[in-house]
Amino acid sequence: MLEPNGPLPPEIYWRRRAAAIGALVIALALVIWGAFALLKGGGDHKADAKASTTASAAATNKPAGSSSAAADASTPKPSAATSSGAAPAAAQGQCPDQSLAVKVTVGQPTYKTGEQPQFGIVITNISSAACERDMGSGLQLVQVQSLDGQRKLWSSTDCYPDGTPDMRSLAPGQQAAFTVTWSGSTSQPNCAGERVPVPSGPYTVVAQLGSVRSAPEPFNIA
Repeated sequence: MLEPNGPLPPEIYWRRRAAAIGALVIALALVIWGAFALLKGGGDHKADAKASTTASAAATNKPAGSSSAAADASTPKPSAATSSGAAPAAAQGQCPDQSLAVKVTVGQPTYKTGEQPQFGIVITNISSAACERDMGSGLQLVQVQSLDGQRKLWSSTDCYPDGTPDMRSLAPGQQAAFTVTWSGSTSQPNCAGERVPVPSGPYTVVAQLGSVRSAPEPFNIA
């Protein structure tokens, strides 16, 4: 079967076979090379895709605070003065009268004759700055008056004009509270004259510090 048969000389058939075999070898080589190139290209594409995915994941999982210096510089940060839980500002001198509010309360609406009414005094810093003020008992004035406010019956400074200093520092909105007990008897400046129990009836009490005066609070002696 390998011997060429035909009308032409044998060498021509051998040349044709050699040419066909050569063409087949070249075609096979091209097919192998193309397949290899295709496989290599696919592998490079997967590697690029994997690298891109890794880089994206790294950017997504980047820890907070690792942003660029420009980004940090453009982000304002709260100062200690505006942070939650910051310490109150230091007092900036004496509280002027206009920075304070005074309120008086009565322990109960009615007291029996012979009982000693109790009054509560609350002083509030209503300004926007911290300040300090001496609120000693000698500087506070608590006064019991007739219901119409025309007649004074007792004052806390009549018999005790001097008191122990009590310096208080108040932040804005902060309060200082005090309690005063009244014997139920009348008084006069310098504790002059006789002190007698007030009769049954309606009364009001007011509190004052400096020129700041509370609203009158009514109560009864029965």
